[in-house]
Amino acid sequence: MVRRYYSLPSLNALAAFEAAARYLSLTKAADELNVTPGAISKQVRMLEEELGNPLFVRRHRALEMTREGETIAAALREGFERISSTFLQVKAAGGQPNVTIGCTMAMAHLWLMPRMSAFWSSHQDIVVDHVISDQPRGLDRPDIDLRLRYGSGDWPDELSAKLYDDRIFPVASPGFARTHPVATIEDLSKLQLLSVEGIDWDWTTWADFFREVGCPDRRLNVRRFNSHVIALQAARSGHGAVLGWASLVTPLLESGDLVQLTDAEIAAPRSYFVTWSARRPLSRQATVLRDWLLSLDD
Repeated sequence: MVRRYYSLPSLNALAAFEAAARYLSLTKAADELNVTPGAISKQVRMLEEELGNPLFVRRHRALEMTREGETIAAALREGFERISSTFLQVKAAGGQPNVTIGCTMAMAHLWLMPRMSAFWSSHQDIVVDHVISDQPRGLDRPDIDLRLRYGSGDWPDELSAKLYDDRIFPVASPGFARTHPVATIEDLSKLQLLSVEGIDWDWTTWADFFREVGCPDRRLNVRRFNSHVIALQAARSGHGAVLGWASLVTPLLESGDLVQLTDAEIAAPRSYFVTWSARRPLSRQATVLRDWLLSLDD
């Protein structure tokens, strides 16, 4: 038998298992690797036989990883991410140095883009690529060097540094504010309210806001959106009031597209962070962009 230098099983089997573990689905893994579900199943069983332990518990139409499966999947994920990062860095070495940053549409449109011209002017040798996603796992790609996130600062396998804290208050279009004057919190609670929900449950809802300002258990007339950008556009079009994060809505307040409805505001319970992988070092250009972001005065 030929001795394998790293004593590893078949790389095809490892790739099949890693994809199946990531999706917890043989079918989705097969779609990604352009093979049949039967081929994925065969590769996983070969791996289980060589290991001498099951990697999945096979339920009806579902997979659950065993403890051994979770251990191996984590090691493969880390290894593949390192390989992917190194490959992309080497691939890009023939051109200008690049760094990829990911964030939500609202963060990109209202906070990052207005500031990026200053970075581009000062660092014309660095190409910045952008990945924009409002999906919960949309920024978990290994080719993203830096991520701008709202939360507690604690994400699995990531290091983080706080960018800034924020404030939250109700905003609406000038026309809506004129026809729906708000003198009290009671007045505010009776309005048509636009709420961003379902993307990230760290996000503050209207129910959270009223509880924080001392008016819990209100019956609210809420229209829900899964995009902050669309909710803000609905507010700009006069369809209701929306909660505004100061860092994101300040440009819209300054332009007159939105106005603050009341002095009532709360401190955002979470903060904004820049994060990066804990499993691989940042490139020089990613370090430059991270440090520049942290130097911004918000």
